Amino acid sequence: MPKLDFETITLGHGSGGKLTNILLDSGVFEVLKNDLLDKRHDGAILDLKGKVAFTTDSFVVSPIFFPGGDIGELAVNGTVNDLAMCGAIPRYLSLSFIIEEGLPMTEFWSILLSIRDACLAAGVQVVTGDTKVVERGKGDKIFINTTGVGEVHPDAAIDLTRIEPGDKIVLSGELAAHGMAIMSVREGLEFESQIESDTQPLHHLAKELLDEVGNDIKLLRDPTRGGVATVLNEIARDRGLGVSIAQRDLPINEQVAGACELLGLDPLYVANEGLFLAVVAEEAVDLFLTKCHANPAGRFAKVIGTFTAQHPKKVVMTSGIGGKRVVSMLTGEQLPRIC
Repeated sequence: MPKLDFETITLGHGSGGKLTNILLDSGVFEVLKNDLLDKRHDGAILDLKGKVAFTTDSFVVSPIFFPGGDIGELAVNGTVNDLAMCGAIPRYLSLSFIIEEGLPMTEFWSILLSIRDACLAAGVQVVTGDTKVVERGKGDKIFINTTGVGEVHPDAAIDLTRIEPGDKIVLSGELAAHGMAIMSVREGLEFESQIESDTQPLHHLAKELLDEVGNDIKLLRDPTRGGVATVLNEIARDRGLGVSIAQRDLPINEQVAGACELLGLDPLYVANEGLFLAVVAEEAVDLFLTKCHANPAGRFAKVIGTFTAQHPKKVVMTSGIGGKRVVSMLTGEQLPRIC
């Protein structure tokens, strides 16, 4: 971190004047520099080809630093993954900070470095943004808003209306790691080994899958807030089909499962930040899984269920002992400020 005349963020850093320029020059512009951001204009002019995907997201996670990541890395990965779920290759991001007066500069600097590293790993550029400061007590350290733009893969045909009975449901990773990483910090829980967030960019894996089986991928979704159960209920409702899943097929880390049990949480409703749910044509699912398993981001991928004409608009799970129960959409707020 460069030597500065201040140790904390003040209201003056959001004034638009000298302090704002010092903060931006020594921090944001220096750490995230690229040809488009270096123009320091009110916006950015982008060079894109073909269909364009566009998304926006806001991040208010608490705590802002957690096992496996922080709010900065989460903001980049979350936005990149939203574009990947559209079948797009992410290219550019906007980045806006709402900072509470009194945030230590060391924490802001750490977040900037995480954003830089996440952008490098994802192959995206921050090209425009904004910084505001609110009075002490009017925020909670830092909130981040991002917007992402990407080019849609030529073989992508992501459309919920294409889902048919018999299509398979694939989960690309282990359930509930992010939500339980946050909750273990909040509740002061300790385990044999630390539970870490699964936050990671998924677009590299998504592109490989689209290259190989593009048209057979009917839908991609990232089950963040509300978890896998809520996403499956939304799809079943909107498509008018039933969903059958098997409890024994759900991939979950043993320690994460233990933490969920300890806190009385169903992992199907816990937020994820490093996996996706895919609906794949039955004839292509074996190749889809082979490609997933060859990539570290998809090494735990499993088929967890099937779409069916039976019990339309409902998600039904078969338990480990053969019983069946309806899995409803999440009601209320299970884990507030999880992302």
